[in-house]
Amino acid sequence: MRTWMSWIVVAPFGLWAVVRLSGFEPDFPWVPVVSYTPYALGAALLGLVLACVLRRWAAGTVALVSVLAMTPVVLPRALADGNPGAKGPALRVLAANLLVGGADTDELTALVTRLKPDVLTLQEFTPAAMRRLEAAGLRRTLPHAVTRPVNGVGGSAIYARHPLDAVPMIKIGGFGQARAWLKHSGGTRVEIVSVHPCAPKRTRSTPCWQAGLEALPRGDGKLRVLAGDFNATLDHLPMRDLLAAGYRDAADVTGRGLRATWPQGDPPTHLPGVTIDHVLADSRMAVRAYEVLSLKHTDHRPVFAELQLPR
Repeated sequence: MRTWMSWIVVAPFGLWAVVRLSGFEPDFPWVPVVSYTPYALGAALLGLVLACVLRRWAAGTVALVSVLAMTPVVLPRALADGNPGAKGPALRVLAANLLVGGADTDELTALVTRLKPDVLTLQEFTPAAMRRLEAAGLRRTLPHAVTRPVNGVGGSAIYARHPLDAVPMIKIGGFGQARAWLKHSGGTRVEIVSVHPCAPKRTRSTPCWQAGLEALPRGDGKLRVLAGDFNATLDHLPMRDLLAAGYRDAADVTGRGLRATWPQGDPPTHLPGVTIDHVLADSRMAVRAYEVLSLKHTDHRPVFAELQLPR
């Protein structure tokens, strides 16, 4: 009984560690499940303790290897990294998923007033949400905009303090990801993308999700910031590929990479929180600050980052 008990607890997380570190990503249900890798590390640690208490050394060895394998993947997210020597102007970025346009308009405009972002990216941006936000004075604070409102979950927008030049949006599976080049003071140009690929809720939506992430621009010498609801954590292979292509995650850089951004809401959900909303900055940019915020009537927490551009 002790042997079976120890293996029942240890084996699933040993397999989890193997798949997570393999460089291979199975289809559904692994894609949503792998978001919970930080919790899997905690469970593997408990399995190690249990195996040691029961003196089941083979199971304990597997648990120890699982813990040692997943710790370097998860722990760095709680540790602040250094920054490149960026000496250019600041770029303050706020991103929010509006939950089919239903997020609280007054609270969002209050966040804009308090945080003074240079860029606001919005997802699940509907025509009704655009009317409410602009009636509340959003364009007075952020006068430049590229808006792609859609009824449902596929709308997207970028509002900015500085001029924007729109480029064709990324649209896959009905999910739009607005894009624009921002001309910052001093003439620096930065491409901004309001990120929102399909959610990988079921087997048939996983290819759409993967294609939406793979369509995001890679580093090619031009400055870019990708901000919004990625429907992915740093444990997903497409996200890791994106980071390797020239970006850094603002939460990870500041040691706040384990702070959950989804779900929140009223009524509350009982799902454990995961980090699927991000601000990805070009690796030449410094990350000076990062916050996870709250916003009523949406299931996502907005995220805010203060970046510093290179000269």
